[in-house]
Amino acid sequence: MAFIVSKPNGTWEARESHRTPEGPRSRTLATFREFSPEVADRIAGRSAGPVDRDELARKAARAGAPVVTSEIDRTAADLLRQLALGETPRTGLARLLADSLGTGGEEADHEGERMKLWAGASMDERAQALASLLDLGEALPARAGNGAKKRFPRISST
Repeated sequence: MAFIVSKPNGTWEARESHRTPEGPRSRTLATFREFSPEVADRIAGRSAGPVDRDELARKAARAGAPVVTSEIDRTAADLLRQLALGETPRTGLARLLADSLGTGGEEADHEGERMKLWAGASMDERAQALASLLDLGEALPARAGNGAKKRFPRISST
């Protein structure tokens, strides 16, 4: 099983001991500034044996390392830090955020809930959604008519 040690430069190391003919040795599995699920994945990938991620998080906390349990916790901590430094989000985003936090994360049936889904969407995600919408429009059947060609009024400029 891995163990966590503090380094003088403000980082921590996850290390693993093993026996060699020359005596016990340890090797570094991961170096980190905060313990996160990604760090646990690195440790599990390099470890010689099975890894209990919850036990690793407890060991990291015991060693004094900051432990981030999820991406949303990291994002919330970053947001709080930026707010403390005097930065503020755009008015619309602030309103959506306050609305979400005010409801305790419960979804309400109104237009704002749908806007929240797109608040942090990348341009690629937005482009894919638009392309899907255009594909849907092309897939709709043409309006059935009586066969006569419609004439639109002529537009003339004066």
